[in-house]
Amino acid sequence: MLIAVTGATGFVGRHITTVLARRGHAVRALVRSPLQARTFETHGVELVPGDLADAAALTTLTRGADAVVHLVGIIVETGRATFHAVHVEGTRRVVEAARRAGVERFVHMSAVGARDAPGATPYHRTKWHAEELVRASGLSHAVVRPSIISGPESAPIRALALLHRWSPIVPVFGDGRFPTQPVWVEDVALAFALAVEQPALSGAFELGGPQVLTYEEFLRAIGRATRHPRPLVHVPLALARAAARAFDLLGAAAPLTSDQLQMLVEGSATPANAIESVFRIRPVPFEQGLNRYLAPSRG
Repeated sequence: MLIAVTGATGFVGRHITTVLARRGHAVRALVRSPLQARTFETHGVELVPGDLADAAALTTLTRGADAVVHLVGIIVETGRATFHAVHVEGTRRVVEAARRAGVERFVHMSAVGARDAPGATPYHRTKWHAEELVRASGLSHAVVRPSIISGPESAPIRALALLHRWSPIVPVFGDGRFPTQPVWVEDVALAFALAVEQPALSGAFELGGPQVLTYEEFLRAIGRATRHPRPLVHVPLALARAAARAFDLLGAAAPLTSDQLQMLVEGSATPANAIESVFRIRPVPFEQGLNRYLAPSRG
C-alpha cells in the first residue's frame, strides 16, 4: 500500500512511519523541513515539503495514496497555530485532499478524553471536532485515541526524569491519585499500522498500557527507572493551578499550562482499552518501557 502520513517527524510520527515502512508499505510523508526527516532515508520514505496550510503539498501527498495517517497535533498554542487552526481546520484540509484523491482509508490520531462537553479543555474539544470531520467524511476510517505515550522522545517524561536526577524533591499535584494508563510508543505505532491494514476496524479505539497507575505511582516509576528516586512532596491543587496560570504567559516555553494541569487531574485511564481486545497487542508495562531509555548506561 502507498500510505500518506502527516506529522511524520513528531514524537509518535517517527515511530509510526518507520513501522509502516518496515511492514513493506510505501510511505509518503508531509514534512516542514526535509532535514528533519533524514532518518527516513534508509526506509525509502518519499518526502513532500509543506504543511497543512499548503493545498498543493496536500494534493501531492495524497495523490495515488491508498490510505492517509493523520497525526498532526499540538499541545500548546503559539501564534496562529491555535488548537482550532491545527486540529480542526488542519484535519478538514487533509480530509478534503484525501477525498479528492480517492483515498480509501483514513486513520486519525486523537486522544483519550476527547469530547465536546462543558468544562472540556480547548485541546480535548478541538480533538473531538476533528474526529467529527473524519466521521462525516464518508471515508473508511479509524480514530485512535492513545493515553499518555511513553517513549524515548517523550518530553514530559524526560522532564520528570531530570527532576528526579537533579532536584531534591519532586512535586505531586493534589493527592496524586488521578489515574494514568501510559502506553508504549511502539505499541501505539503497531496499532496504527494494523488500523491502516485492516479496513474492517471502523470507529474510535482507545489505547492504554496494561496498568492503571495513580499519578503518584507514575512519578515513582520514573524515579526508579532513573536510579535516582527523590522524595515526593504534595502541592495543593489551588497552588498548582495558580502557578500554571502564571506559566500560561510563557506560551510554548511553559513547563505546565492550566489546560495541561486540568487534563492531568481529569486522568487518562481508559476502561475501553482496545490494545489487546481489538489489536491483539501485548502491551509493554510502563516501567519496563522506561528502563529501555531512562536507566543509566552501565557501559
